Amino acid sequence: MGRLRTILIVLIVLILVIVGVVFLLPLLNPPPAPTTVQATTVPGLPVVDEPEETPLPTQELVQVIIALQDLPRGFVITRDAIELRDWPRAALPFNAVPVEEIDEIVGQIARTDIYREQPLLRSMLVEDLTSLARVGSDAAAVLPSGLVAIAVPMDRLTSVAYGVQDGDSVDIILSMLFVDVDEEFQSLLPNRVTLISQDPETGELILTTAIEGRIDPLGFANAVIGPSERQRPRLVTQRTIQDALVLHVGEFPPDGRFIGVPPTPTASAEQAEEAGGEATPIPTPTETRPDIVTLGVTPQDAVVLTYFIEARLPITFVLRSVRDTSRVPTDPVTLDYIMTEFNIQLPGRRPYSIEPAIRSIRQLVIENQVNLETAGGGGG
Repeated sequence: MGRLRTILIVLIVLILVIVGVVFLLPLLNPPPAPTTVQATTVPGLPVVDEPEETPLPTQELVQVIIALQDLPRGFVITRDAIELRDWPRAALPFNAVPVEEIDEIVGQIARTDIYREQPLLRSMLVEDLTSLARVGSDAAAVLPSGLVAIAVPMDRLTSVAYGVQDGDSVDIILSMLFVDVDEEFQSLLPNRVTLISQDPETGELILTTAIEGRIDPLGFANAVIGPSERQRPRLVTQRTIQDALVLHVGEFPPDGRFIGVPPTPTASAEQAEEAGGEATPIPTPTETRPDIVTLGVTPQDAVVLTYFIEARLPITFVLRSVRDTSRVPTDPVTLDYIMTEFNIQLPGRRPYSIEPAIRSIRQLVIENQVNLETAGGGGG
């Protein structure tokens, strides 16, 4: 019993000692006071104080009229296409349309392309098409620098079945017919031959009727050999101008505006009923195919195209891929090229044939054919 009491007293004393050490040790060793760094001065140099943080100034915002969507040139401004938006006063354009005029600019026309989220400026808007005309044509606006525009005739065959559209790129294939001409007369061969003889009794010169052909000496006399038909022209076809830009297919509107022009609105049935009338029927438009296309080409290619047009040479447009900007050389195609390239053999003469006789095959009939019998008379 006495021994147990002694052990309990020792444990209590140890617990008190531990508690006292835990609570008294922080008091005996206080944390060191923060040291203050004093600015050291160097003789001859000014004392630099620590900079104080300056709060950023608050930007003043004002309201401007901005476009909610891309507005192409010629677009008639509507109320749902614009709205008010906060804008930093420091970045406000000097000629921005005042917000109090937001209702007044409805119905005006975009003088230039206005992009989405762009503030509307007074210089961007006009009230009528007369003012808009001072800007110039859409064709000149979209024509890349270094190119010129030229109009070229086309039809359903030469235009890839009217598949050529604005913004496409095309190559131009040219076909030419070659004939032989007299170098001096520059007239179609053969020449007309007039034989001259002299009357042995009177000495007068006798002229025979002109005969087409050439004089060939034979073994017993001279003879005039004439053609059995008119000279057959020789056809050659070659790709000429490459990667020409299609500015516009068809004729331009009178004001030159063809980009982003909104269609003429037609009252719907609901709107007509609200107005107490009947819906205006939409007439079925008469489909008219264009017969002209405007291309953007280099100045030299424009001169080449002018020669094609003046010479009335048939040209064909071939449509290029939007991802293709290459310039690939091609070989001119003649009858010799086709015979050699495709290994076409000239059929031989045989003592037999088929009946009925084959005197013609199918031919591609196009709208405008050049007939040598009527196109140039006796000229080449």
